[in-house]
Amino acid sequence: QVHPVESGGGLVQTGGSLRLSCSASGSIASFNAVNWFRQSPGKQRELVASITRDGILNYADSVKGRFTISRDNAKNTVYLQMNSLKPEDTAVYYCNVNNWGPSYWGQGTQVTVSS
Repeated sequence: QVHPVESGGGLVQTGGSLRLSCSASGSIASFNAVNWFRQSPGKQRELVASITRDGILNYADSVKGRFTISRDNAKNTVYLQMNSLKPEDTAVYYCNVNNWGPSYWGQGTQVTVSS
């Protein structure tokens, strides 16, 4: 079983930065992909960024140039660096691990960007 755990959410002003972390049981470098999703009230959960086992990165158009996903194998952690935050980035952010078929979700961490 893989149990992703997110941390790093909080309240920040427009233009500020936050770094989210996702740790999981098992070797995070071996997973097929680690993804960050977000969901705000009344909206569907959307993919924000992903990193594959081979290090291929993917971003939603809405966050390109502002968010950066990275992986630290030594710390067994995937990060989401979020810069130039906007009120529309306010959401619960979830870490999702795709372990070559089975998919596991964390409990989420709240990010609130004040205007």
